[in-house]
Amino acid sequence: MSVAVPVALVPLAALRAVLAQARAVAPQSALHPGGPDAARIGDLWDMMLVTGTVVTVVTLALLAYALFRRRRPGELPPEADRRADTRGERANDESGGRGRSDGGRPRSERQGARWMLFGGVVFPAVVLGAVLVFTLRALGAVVVPAGVAAEGAPRPGELVIEVVGRQYWWEVRYLDAVPGNVFETANEIRLPAGRAALLRLRSDDVIHSFWVPGLQGKMDLVPGRVNVVRLQAGEPGVWRGQCAEFCGVQHAKMALVVVAEPEARWRAWLAAQRAPAAAPADSARLADRGTFLRSGCVLCHSVRGTAAGGDVGPDLTHVASRLTLAAGILPNSTGNLYGWIANPQSHKPGSKMPSVPLTADELHGIARYLETLR
Repeated sequence: MSVAVPVALVPLAALRAVLAQARAVAPQSALHPGGPDAARIGDLWDMMLVTGTVVTVVTLALLAYALFRRRRPGELPPEADRRADTRGERANDESGGRGRSDGGRPRSERQGARWMLFGGVVFPAVVLGAVLVFTLRALGAVVVPAGVAAEGAPRPGELVIEVVGRQYWWEVRYLDAVPGNVFETANEIRLPAGRAALLRLRSDDVIHSFWVPGLQGKMDLVPGRVNVVRLQAGEPGVWRGQCAEFCGVQHAKMALVVVAEPEARWRAWLAAQRAPAAAPADSARLADRGTFLRSGCVLCHSVRGTAAGGDVGPDLTHVASRLTLAAGILPNSTGNLYGWIANPQSHKPGSKMPSVPLTADELHGIARYLETLR
């Protein structure tokens, strides 16, 4: 029997192991943009970093100058060597107060007023105005125009992917003008390198946030609403994404992988994904499929071409072709597959995948069958 361990009690070594596994699958960094939109966001970040650094250095330098500079005797302000005259204070009149002279305000006060006007109003307005202009230009370049349809079938030649956030995994559906070409996968998005895809983002439970730092900024998935974001990789590669909105106990382990491939290779993958699961090639694999179909797995998962039609968990039709398991937290290897089937709560305590009682033979049969689903 598995025991759920509170997140706060997870040892630091276990956290490091999870991070190491994530890095082994794909990088997740906004500092290494892999697409045009991420590059524009990176340019904005660079500008804000340089601007903030310069402003901070100048401010600290002026502060140090004001605190530590030495004044010559002739530079002492008039109020430093005049006695206080309280008559003006009693009469609510500044004409007789300290620091006043027949010529009006002393020179030091006039200089201070000019510094406050320039340093407190003019300079911040210029800097923040420039930052605002750069920000609006970056947002205009990366945000999808409001006229882009968030519903309906894609237009010819348009790559549209529907991403549904669930606790704690991503449902990915490739849409098409031909209904028979629509298929579903999970926790992985594959794109042709150099071609933009429109992602329709929605949630069926709580608010999630879709974020692939190397390719695009964040976009929320809000129940009852469809948001659209553009995703494009400039060259072939693999990037890790993450849910960036706290959505529950396993929010930190709700990841996904984005794979960009050459156009020809991507089209071959697309054709393979549209096909149903391959029939067993021999009696041993046929027996393994029977073991799977008799198990409790079919109550939550579906495999196209078989009687398994569950819609609670991810579609497993081509699960062996994916790079990861358990929403991006485990590389898709034989050992991890066995461990995930046998005791998912040990990897993601609080997730909605239960530990199904299985004999050793049943576990082996199910794992062998799932490894054939490429």
